[in-house]
Amino acid sequence: MKPTPITAFTLVTALGHDHAAHAHALREGITGLRPQAFETAALDAWLGVADGVDDQRLPAALARYDCRNNRLAALALRSDGFDEHVRRAVARHGARRVGVLVGTSTSGILRTEIAYRQRDADGALPTWLHFRETHDTASLARFVQAALGLEGPAWVISTACSSGAKAYAAAARLIALGVIDAAVVGGCDSLCMTTLYGFRALELLSTDVCRPWDARRNGLSLGEGASFALLQREDDAPAAWLLGCGESSDGHHMSSPHPEGAGAADAMRAALADAQLQPDQVDYINLHGTGTRNNDAAEDLAVCSVFGRAVPVSSTKGHTGHALGAAGAVEAAITLLALREGLLPHGLHCEQPDAALQANYLHQTQQRALSVAASNSFGFGGSNACLIFGAAR
Repeated sequence: MKPTPITAFTLVTALGHDHAAHAHALREGITGLRPQAFETAALDAWLGVADGVDDQRLPAALARYDCRNNRLAALALRSDGFDEHVRRAVARHGARRVGVLVGTSTSGILRTEIAYRQRDADGALPTWLHFRETHDTASLARFVQAALGLEGPAWVISTACSSGAKAYAAAARLIALGVIDAAVVGGCDSLCMTTLYGFRALELLSTDVCRPWDARRNGLSLGEGASFALLQREDDAPAAWLLGCGESSDGHHMSSPHPEGAGAADAMRAALADAQLQPDQVDYINLHGTGTRNNDAAEDLAVCSVFGRAVPVSSTKGHTGHALGAAGAVEAAITLLALREGLLPHGLHCEQPDAALQANYLHQTQQRALSVAASNSFGFGGSNACLIFGAAR
């Protein structure tokens, strides 16, 4: 593919609401995970809950969209002046030439969960529940469109943990085909009872803080987050470049990865081919790195089979938790920060490295210039994505 300019990007997680908060946390090894309850769920788990979401108030024109997920998205759309970058793109291209391609997995389910608690004697849901604008998976794209005044093609990708990454790939294709001139891409996922109790039922939720690549790892820590980026056909001073995208679907199992990471490896090879790069030209890989025993082992095999054992790698889920449908977008933004800041973040909470894992996992944060970095995102059902980014300089 022809490299696609990334004009701006934004990021909100349990670490904070802007680039500066995230760069500081990555540099200093700060986690946003806490042993805490969420809403009515009191689980023995560490969660990454974003601050300030409940305090958000949507404008009257967007009141029907009011739910935790869209409030979280609204925070991200305003972060670091992102909405102003989009307004300039609209002035340049026209609202109909700016698309919205975003990922989520649970959307505004929490809103419906609360509504079910307030059913009347006949079982009717309260009139304040607007399913299409909140619970419906497509509501995120509708909300972003409405909030930014966009009129181009818009849809939501919901392929579990690869959703936010696949949004980048879909937008790059539409721009290359001439369908649109720019796109808001990314993802947003907020916590809800379905997510918390669902992952506990799958026995994937750790009672300890998540420990990717650690010999004692026993599951993931859930988090929430939102991240968006503005891709344009042309930009004279981009923040970074999208160099290549790779996707695959191995369909090995409904919730378990292929034990040898076959589909993950295919996605990484496809991204390298798309970017016309060799493995040794990649300076850093942000791993999917969930902290479950099977996922880390499979990804380690896949990374080593494609890149060998020299390239530095780490998982940043020890900072933010696993943001599910937003994970691909959140970690893409973290990778973009790494490129901009010359920062290789180490993997938090890996205190007893698993000797069976052979990738070059970072145990100390490094500060040095980076030219190319990759971000891996692998979802349930074998939906895999890898994005390769280039520094602006």
